[in-house]
Amino acid sequence: MLFRFFIATCLLGGLGGFVGSVIGGAFGQNFLYVGGVLGGILIAPMSAQLALWRGWIAPRQFWPTAAGAALGFCAAALVAVNTLSSPVGPVLSTALIGIGAVVGSRRGR
Repeated sequence: MLFRFFIATCLLGGLGGFVGSVIGGAFGQNFLYVGGVLGGILIAPMSAQLALWRGWIAPRQFWPTAAGAALGFCAAALVAVNTLSSPVGPVLSTALIGIGAVVGSRRGR
């Protein structure tokens, strides 16, 4: 269950960052990064809602989980931007989203 929660949060966070980048990129190069960060942060409550719906977290864990996923995404974005020369850094940085969500859910207990 914890593994599914972690993977789902990582995937949703990465998807949010990607979709946000695509939408932001339509408005110019500078908005590519802004859109990516906003997309990832805005998807965090959705990943917490999915975890709640699946029974992976209790209702009282919703906001700590969403906040943890959002903070994890911010950390992942910093790592990804600073390791763009390698495909490994941006891909592995998405694990920070899941780690943030798991830590947040544990804080909400």
